[in-house]
Amino acid sequence: MRLKNELYDDEQSKIKKELIDILELNNKNGFILYHIDNDDELKSKIMRLLPKIRTFFSMSKITAISTPEKIKRPYISIIRHMLKNEYDILSTEHTLRINDKTIRTKRYVFIKK
Repeated sequence: MRLKNELYDDEQSKIKKELIDILELNNKNGFILYHIDNDDELKSKIMRLLPKIRTFFSMSKITAISTPEKIKRPYISIIRHMLKNEYDILSTEHTLRINDKTIRTKRYVFIKK
């Protein structure tokens, strides 16, 4: 029996490219978690990739993909699992000031391998 990464190499590449385009990683090297948490359109674009991911990837044991309703931020888990082979993903603490309110969040930096 052949593995999905052998059978669907082109489809997997297209899905990863689509995710990279959604996150605009070609134009910038990362994102701030707070901005994604507050951007419903971006989150829905990422979550709409789930049917394709389930079809073309062997990731059924990853909770964010098999049952995303069980975790708080499935979109972050999807990003990390999908792009970990192409990028080194670093996460650091980040502080934002919005309307004189200090918000602690994370900044994710993607470094191409």
